[in-house]
Amino acid sequence: MNDGGRFSDLFSQLGWMNIGIAIGIVAIFAVLSKGFVKLAFSLLDRNKSAATDRGALWRQVLERPFRWLFILIGLELGLKYLLPRSWEIAIGLDPLFRSGVIALIGWGMYILSAQSSVMLEGLSRKIRLDDGSMLIPFLSKVLRIIVVLLTVTLIGAEWGFSINGLVAGMGLGSLAVALAAKDTLGNIIGGIVIILEKPFAKGDWILTPTAEGVVEDITFRSTKIRTFADAVITVPNASLADQPITNWSQMGKRRVSFTLGVALDSDRERLSVAIARIEQLLRNHEEIDPGTILVKFTDFNESSLGIFIYYFTRSTVWAEYLTARQKMNLAFMQVLEEEGIKLAYPAHRVMLEAAPGMAGERDAAGIRGYEA
Repeated sequence: MNDGGRFSDLFSQLGWMNIGIAIGIVAIFAVLSKGFVKLAFSLLDRNKSAATDRGALWRQVLERPFRWLFILIGLELGLKYLLPRSWEIAIGLDPLFRSGVIALIGWGMYILSAQSSVMLEGLSRKIRLDDGSMLIPFLSKVLRIIVVLLTVTLIGAEWGFSINGLVAGMGLGSLAVALAAKDTLGNIIGGIVIILEKPFAKGDWILTPTAEGVVEDITFRSTKIRTFADAVITVPNASLADQPITNWSQMGKRRVSFTLGVALDSDRERLSVAIARIEQLLRNHEEIDPGTILVKFTDFNESSLGIFIYYFTRSTVWAEYLTARQKMNLAFMQVLEEEGIKLAYPAHRVMLEAAPGMAGERDAAGIRGYEA
């Protein structure tokens, strides 16, 4: 008997009316699936005024898996109506339906675990991650791998495949990979710590015992730092996470502290006036923070008198900080020149004694100076 005759006998055995009713059931579910999806989401979004945008995003993401789920339900109902129980068991209708449901749920979870999904975007906003954070891409990849593995494993279990050996093999394989890639895993964990604690971000100027420069890139294995010599240093995250990190970009202002040495023979009154003028100059300058300014005569040294100067620049950018400091240094020099006070330089005082036999004893003193 040819294939056409076999199909005619099969259809006659099932009954043409039953086949038509089964096809009608599937068609009804397929046509009404879109309405079922809208109804399901409208029931979930009870407070429509507050959840309109969120509900629209969820519908956009999960609409196709939910529609196919309703079509699958219609297909199962149609086949159950059409086929005898013995035929359902023979073709494995129940495991087939459950496998389809598992696949659709896995599809929906796979979409939800995308980097741009509403779930991960909401998580990013909640924990206030910046655009340069690598946490969300990492979570997306891990979640998608887990979803695929679970989906395949559950579908295999529906068809009688034993997953005990697979689980045991994955455990032994994971142990071997963990031992072989200990350093890599340590760097990944270090990267997660850096991303979560956020001691620095891309573009920040940082100082560590390993390197100093601007953070150029942060990955889960390493961090790239561009030094001021325009070289790029790649630091493993495991070592970077264990080191003290100074983030200069987080400064609200930048400190200047030094001792200005002036000549030992400086006039006391003129020195007092110069100190007052320097302090007033700092307080009135727009690039200097007025919060903490100290200008005090503090030291008597062998070859100088020390004026302690302590202040903060408003800008923390290195070039702007140096420019402000240069302006103030030139202004300090002008004040000292106007008050007739000279800067100190290293000097030795030598006492000369008159030779014996000369008329009248006298002492002569000379000063010989040299630059350091």
